[in-house]
Amino acid sequence: MTFKKLTLALVATLAAISAMAQEGEKLRLSLQEAQDYAVAHNYALQNATLNVKKAEATRWQTLSSMLPQVKAGFDYQNMCGYEMNFGGRSSMGSMMPDSITIGGQTFPISFPSSGGGGETASTSIPMNPSGTFSITASIALTGAQIVGTLLNDIAIDMANISHSQSELTTRTNVKSTYTSILIMEQTVRLLDTSLQNMLQLLSTTEASVRAGATEQINADKLKVQVASMRSNINTTQRTLTMLYNSMLLLLGADVDSQLELTTPLEQVMDIDYAARLTMGGFRIEDNYDYQLLQQNENLSRKQVAMAWMDFTPTLSAYYQYSNKTYFGKDAGFNMTPPNMIGASVSLPLFQSGTRMAKVKGAKIDLQETLNSKQQAEDGLKVQYNQLCYDLVSAIESYQIQRENLEVTRRVFRNISEKYTYGQASNLEVTNASTDIITAQSNYIQAVMSVVQAQVALENLLGADSKK
Repeated sequence: MTFKKLTLALVATLAAISAMAQEGEKLRLSLQEAQDYAVAHNYALQNATLNVKKAEATRWQTLSSMLPQVKAGFDYQNMCGYEMNFGGRSSMGSMMPDSITIGGQTFPISFPSSGGGGETASTSIPMNPSGTFSITASIALTGAQIVGTLLNDIAIDMANISHSQSELTTRTNVKSTYTSILIMEQTVRLLDTSLQNMLQLLSTTEASVRAGATEQINADKLKVQVASMRSNINTTQRTLTMLYNSMLLLLGADVDSQLELTTPLEQVMDIDYAARLTMGGFRIEDNYDYQLLQQNENLSRKQVAMAWMDFTPTLSAYYQYSNKTYFGKDAGFNMTPPNMIGASVSLPLFQSGTRMAKVKGAKIDLQETLNSKQQAEDGLKVQYNQLCYDLVSAIESYQIQRENLEVTRRVFRNISEKYTYGQASNLEVTNASTDIITAQSNYIQAVMSVVQAQVALENLLGADSKK
């Protein structure tokens, strides 16, 4: 019996551990916390951060090419016992030296005998194994390198702007999804309340049918209404599940995490803040798209400068230190200087107009960029005005639909009471039920319109949606 109890306890423990593993991490997040969490964990935003680091690494590569380059090397040579011989001549009684000095080193001279009537003199220099250690420092500088560094600076600025834009987009997407979840949860509660009212009316009608006070057709119609409302609730709950999954993806959290939203819809739906957005004016310099356009203009201007750099000279200089060592008892033949410096200037003179054509093409590209920038600037100003109109209209519609929903609720309660006492028909109940579902749908759409218009305006303004 004891063994059986232990076995059951072990199974229960394992089941509990498995259930906890399946539940995943539990996240209780306010809107602000959800946005900050997404900024820290969202994969797209992490890639934007990596792009900034990549641009910085590219700039350093360009800068390093303008700095002195130093390299060291060691070279080993072995000529397998070969000796260098310097010719010979007939002695004819002349005097020959017994040594010769080359490059500050003295080598002995040998006099091998010949088979003829005279004596031939020759110089033999051993080619011993040698090793040469060298260090070379060089630097080369061109105008294109200098302009290339400026281009890399622009690339870093553009990467930073894109990162900020991605962060703002992530925050506004989180806000939009967060609000959608709260709205769907409120919708489920509203539909559930309506369902309970319909079930109560159905129960009263069925009692009246049994008492013979009303016809069965009235109860059947209410059953259809109840079934329809349950279907709406199930559809809304499935949509809610999809929104939660979308939120987890935006957050960069584990897909098995349990998410709980703590900021109420009334606080997220800050109508006063939304209205202030339409009255704050539009500083186009704060718009991230416009900032990217400015950087594109700077990039085009630097491309023109880069084209002109083909006319500039190339400067280079170097220093080399070499130390040659012979391995053996006799010194070898060494004519390698230990220190050497050099410098050069290279200036291109004639390339059949290729460079001027390149400059002309870069100027044309710059003009196209300026035209595109002006067109985009005008479009952003028009877009600002339109988004302000959209947000104002959405706020007005929200206020109307909120009041309409409250009125529809009161009408439904009134009709329900009258129906209970036989003072309202089944048709009136059905119409009231349909009206309240329509009012709820319109209210939800009005809330979403406000949020979407606000998010679009915030993205345009470059404002932080954290408020």
